[in-house]
Amino acid sequence: MQLEDHLGDIVRKACAANAIAPAAAARAAGVSENEFAVLSETGRCAQKINFSTLAHLVGLNAARLEAIAKGWLPAPKDVRHWRELRVFITAGEGLTVNCFLAWDEATREAALFDTGLDAQPVLDCLAAEQLQLKHIFITHSHWDHVEALPQLRGAWPQAQLHSGSHRAPAAQCNQPSEIIPLGGLRVTHRATPGHATDGVTYLISNWPGGAPSVAVVGDTIFAGSMGNGNGAWELAQQKIREQILTLPAETLICPGHGPLTTVAEEKEHNPFF
Repeated sequence: MQLEDHLGDIVRKACAANAIAPAAAARAAGVSENEFAVLSETGRCAQKINFSTLAHLVGLNAARLEAIAKGWLPAPKDVRHWRELRVFITAGEGLTVNCFLAWDEATREAALFDTGLDAQPVLDCLAAEQLQLKHIFITHSHWDHVEALPQLRGAWPQAQLHSGSHRAPAAQCNQPSEIIPLGGLRVTHRATPGHATDGVTYLISNWPGGAPSVAVVGDTIFAGSMGNGNGAWELAQQKIREQILTLPAETLICPGHGPLTTVAEEKEHNPFF
């Protein structure tokens, strides 16, 4: 799977975060404004890029940025190590969206994290594995992460909905220090606003066999990048540093788009940090 953000996406986001004009970034990169526009759109540039000067201007790590330009990807993840965790990649409207289903082997109690664009793969898995959907956790309320919610709620009306939205009914709002049991698994949450005002990271722990915890992060952080700050870049980066990159190195990061990664990989390879 390719990264959610190519080189141009990362540079464009860094320019937005630091109020750097494209002309200034082009000069720092040592390319023309037209070449920089192509880079921003496609992630490719026919001319050699001065990564050191560009990264310094836009607040990125130069070596990590160049590594992404050369094709860095996080190591493939075998989710069978986490019993039971499933990743669903749904597509539509020109994008792909991840959602995640976790359940307890013994009780068959399941929780869904975001809904993706199509409920059917999740519904099929619930039926095939004879699961009971007890909870639906929403990382943020942007449309692509809740598109299939009506269909899922129709099929499983008793499933408890959880979110960080201040507009949600009180019974659906995440509570401070809340621990949600899912059979033997435990689900906690950390507020990670920035990309979205209601952004939440959910941490799934106590996996059988001692598997590392799983952080479902929505669009807060991607492999090698981060979500659009939408005017709150400083807050978004602060919350990533405080709430995600402080987790144990082996923690599996499950983003809303793109490949799975780990805390260790992002601390070593993400140019924003």
